[in-house]
Amino acid sequence: MIDRIKTVLRGAERTRRVLTAAALFLFSVATGLFALALAACSYAPLYHPAVLASYFDKPLIVVLNVLPAVLLAALGYFLTQRPWAAYLISAVPTVGFALANYFLIQLRGDPLIAADLKLIRAAGAIVWRYQFDITRVVLIAVGGSGLLFLASLALPKGKRSPRLRVCGTLVCLALIPLLYSQVYMSPALYRATVNNTAIHNEWSEVEVFVSRGFWYPFIRSVSKAFPSPPEGYSAREADALLAQYGDADIPPEQRVDVVGVMCESLADLTDFPALAEQKSVRELYAPLHELEARSVSGDLLTNIFAGGTVDSEWGFLTGSSLPGDFRADTASYVRYFGAQGYETVYRHPGYGWFYNRRNINRYLGFDGSVFTEDGFGELVDPRSAPHRSDKQLFDFLLGELSARTADQPPLFSFSVTYQNHGPYDDQSSGGIRPLSPEATGWSAESCNILNNYLDGVSDTLTELSRFVDALERLDRPVVLVLFGDHKPWLGNDAAVYKELGVDLSAATTEGFYNYYSAPYFIWANSAAKAVLDRDFTGRGGDFSPCFLMTELFDLCGWEGPGFLRLSRGMRALTPLLHEQDLFIEDGALTDSLSPEAQAYFLRYRAADYRRMQKRPAR
Repeated sequence: MIDRIKTVLRGAERTRRVLTAAALFLFSVATGLFALALAACSYAPLYHPAVLASYFDKPLIVVLNVLPAVLLAALGYFLTQRPWAAYLISAVPTVGFALANYFLIQLRGDPLIAADLKLIRAAGAIVWRYQFDITRVVLIAVGGSGLLFLASLALPKGKRSPRLRVCGTLVCLALIPLLYSQVYMSPALYRATVNNTAIHNEWSEVEVFVSRGFWYPFIRSVSKAFPSPPEGYSAREADALLAQYGDADIPPEQRVDVVGVMCESLADLTDFPALAEQKSVRELYAPLHELEARSVSGDLLTNIFAGGTVDSEWGFLTGSSLPGDFRADTASYVRYFGAQGYETVYRHPGYGWFYNRRNINRYLGFDGSVFTEDGFGELVDPRSAPHRSDKQLFDFLLGELSARTADQPPLFSFSVTYQNHGPYDDQSSGGIRPLSPEATGWSAESCNILNNYLDGVSDTLTELSRFVDALERLDRPVVLVLFGDHKPWLGNDAAVYKELGVDLSAATTEGFYNYYSAPYFIWANSAAKAVLDRDFTGRGGDFSPCFLMTELFDLCGWEGPGFLRLSRGMRALTPLLHEQDLFIEDGALTDSLSPEAQAYFLRYRAADYRRMQKRPAR
């Protein structure tokens, strides 16, 4: 009888364990499906039910997105033996990261990738300023996860032997790198998950990402956070190529001051017909157009939209089309100017830890930087700097230049403005109000966002015009390079752009420009024009930020550093090197180059990669 009771109890225990494991498995699968639903509903232009259904038409997509939640739940159970703890270990990152991706796409049209985690502190500093729409899918994902957590509290605690727990933990840990390398990074599986091109635009990075859910493409993005050598890369061959292009000195008599300014979210909205038709908007942008007429001007073709400002910044400063992240001294045009006897300085009325700029500026070779913590905090309140700080910045720069004497070295100064950082209030308009629902037929929310953005632009252009006029009066020769970093945020899901009828599809050249272009101009005062014997007017062309310094050196008549000379050849073949592997050849947007251009591109990209990985000589 006793043996029979023991047998029954053992059977009951096994059943209990199986039921607990099954429940935890189902809970984690449900959590993975919540994350998948968030991905399906993240991008407004797509029909969400069709996107969600498309995942199940390709069951492999569902498996690859749910598997991380299941694996984390198993790992958590072996570690803790507590179903509720195991469920939390699975659900918090599974749904939490999916929510972050959902809101990031809503706010700026970009998916969450692994490289973004390096900038989490910078993101946390600005994220509170945005309004997050708590939609039905968000409530379902968060509420459903909460209910499953409550259900997991009712599951009994496990009673596994220490040996089984250790073995289970090791197996789970071993599966992580194995699945990453053999499954998630498999090119064959990636091709097999190409998903319903009738729904998703193959030219749109965000749609290609969303077409495979969230966790699958996010895990694949880990490789991009740690740059890998380009196709056919050989360090020896790259070194040999770079050795062919030695640095050329700037003639001493031509060493004019160079002042670079990157303006936050500066865009010419008169590029859009709906706004160009508005007289008040045309008048507002008149100072910019007047400055462009007195300069060499064009459009930067950026990698970013409504955020990620350092991509344009570092592209200009390094000349690299794949600058990535920086953790040590790296090659840059800043270092070249320093080697030419220039003093190199950086100015920004924001915090030095933002985007890790204080450290990275040292890695790029700047002699010194001034941020809120060590200068601008005394001139402008950090809380108001995103709204009004251009006057303080331009006054600071003008004061530095005016105080320099003839016996001081030439100056390379680079500044990043903070004024007019999004988001822009959609409930009321402050300052100027050029647009109204009555006059335009647009919603009050759209008019408020546009008015608040344009108010900041108007002030920026006023201060910029004043700055340029003051530079013209200087005896010291100065060349100014000014550019916008990206298009502005104009509502979640680019709502204002859509109401204006702006095409943001990268499938067309017009849509690509609407999404990725930002203005630039290169201006010189009379003293610099006399020294360089150049007039600095005309059309400069459109190109990636990595070619902006190339344009500057060409205008100044300087041969420049070796890599810049290699860059000239690349720009002649394609002025666009976009992170989505898009190019412009013979004036047309394309995702493939001619054999001649492709061969040069591979050599150029190898040299670029080698230059950015190799530590520069001190």
